[in-house]
Amino acid sequence: MTDTTELDAEDRKIVTLARSARARNGVPEGAAVRDETGRTYVAGTVALESLKLSALQTAVAMAVASGATSLEAAAVVSAAETPSDDDRAAVRDLGGPDTPVSVSYTHL
Repeated sequence: MTDTTELDAEDRKIVTLARSARARNGVPEGAAVRDETGRTYVAGTVALESLKLSALQTAVAMAVASGATSLEAAAVVSAAETPSDDDRAAVRDLGGPDTPVSVSYTHL
């Protein structure tokens, strides 16, 4: 679990947005990413019969679909203690290998 008191204000903001997406939508995960211009993209888990995406993958896809070319940071609120390899790969694909991912571990 990431201690949000150690994060700067902008990173705390995306953790808060991720937490609110999870609660508001009643989904297993909430995520938020911030692009190179400071815009944020917030998403929850997508669990359709034909499409399954984690919240972090959905937030990255939203950023790409909106024209983002890079990521500054990402946050996920989940029952998992660490992001999956696929989640880290999605962040890395857009943001590069050094893009920080804050994780707030929360029991369901």
